[in-house]
Amino acid sequence: MQCPGQDSRYWSGDDVFESKCPHCGKVLEFFKDDSKRRCSQCSKMVMNPKMDFGCAQYCPHAEQCMGSLTPDLAAARNDLFKDKIGKAMRNYFGSDTRRINHAEQVALYAELIGNEEKGDMAVIMAAAYLHDIGIKEAEHKFNSSSAKVQHQEGPPVARQLLTNLKAEETLIEEACDIIGHHHWPRENETVNFKVIYDADLIVNLSETYRENPPTREKVEKVLTGSFLTQSGRREGEKVLLAFVKTLSSTQL
Repeated sequence: MQCPGQDSRYWSGDDVFESKCPHCGKVLEFFKDDSKRRCSQCSKMVMNPKMDFGCAQYCPHAEQCMGSLTPDLAAARNDLFKDKIGKAMRNYFGSDTRRINHAEQVALYAELIGNEEKGDMAVIMAAAYLHDIGIKEAEHKFNSSSAKVQHQEGPPVARQLLTNLKAEETLIEEACDIIGHHHWPRENETVNFKVIYDADLIVNLSETYRENPPTREKVEKVLTGSFLTQSGRREGEKVLLAFVKTLSSTQL
C-alpha cells in the first residue's frame, strides 16, 4: 500500500512548481514527487521545499508503514526534517547572524559526530539547531545570556518550534531535555546529549581560540578531559590544534 501523501491519486493543485536555489538563487522547476534536484547553475543538490513526509521525517519505524517509499525518498526524509529545523531556527533569530552561524556550526559538527556515534539523528539535529534558542528570551527578560537562563528559556521555545513542525512528542521531549541542560552534563548522559555537548564545545572553543590562540598544552588538556565521546575528541583534535599552528606562525 502506498502512502497517500506520496500517491499521485491524492494530489491536488499544480503538480509542478518553481523554487529558488538557496545557494545561488537560480529558479528551479520541481515536480511534486521530486525529492531533490541538482542546480544547473551552482551544481548544488537542492531539496524539494514542498516535499512532506509527515511522520516519516523523524519516525524510526517509518519503513514499516511506508514500504513503497523509494530509496531516494527514504534517504532524503532526514535531510528534509533537518532543513526545516534549520529554517525555523533562522526565522526565529532573524537578523542575528552571529547566533545563526553558531547554531549552524554546532549542527555541522553534531551531524558528523552523531553519525559516528550512532545516535538518533532526528533528536540530535533538532537539539543542535535549537540548543541556544533560549538566548533571545533570556536577553529580553533578564538581560543575560548565562547558561542558567538559557536552560530555563530554551525548552519552551524549542517545544513550540518543533510542535509547529509536527515532530512526535518523544522527540520533542528528548530534544528539550538536552536543550534545558546542554552546558551541564549529568552523571549518566545519553549518546544524543554527549554529541551535542561535544559539538557545542568544539564551536565555543573555536570562537575563543580565534581571538586568543592557545598553547598546544592547553588544547591537549581539553582534548583529554573535556570531551564526552571518542568521535567528538577526534573531531576536536582536528579543529582545535589548527589554532595552535596559527599561534606558532605568528611567533616566527
